[in-house]
Amino acid sequence: MADLPDDVDKRVKRIVSAILEVPVEEIRDEHYFVEDLDAESIQSVELMAAFEEEFDIELDEQEAMAVKTVGGAVDFIRKCMQEQKS
Repeated sequence: MADLPDDVDKRVKRIVSAILEVPVEEIRDEHYFVEDLDAESIQSVELMAAFEEEFDIELDEQEAMAVKTVGGAVDFIRKCMQEQKS
């Protein structure tokens, strides 16, 4: 079954909530991981690993670390899913 656009969004926010210990209802697309959600560098690595596992994709580490916002992560994951399913 294909992932619905808001399904990816909800799953990303659920992962961010679990790793950064922020209530999921407080996470917004425009939030920056470091500035708004207080992510530390080790948590960035944890997020990347969790996204790879959740979506069964492989993220380019350099590109993934350049993503700064929750919405950016959603868009990046969607792009990777599209590229890797073909």
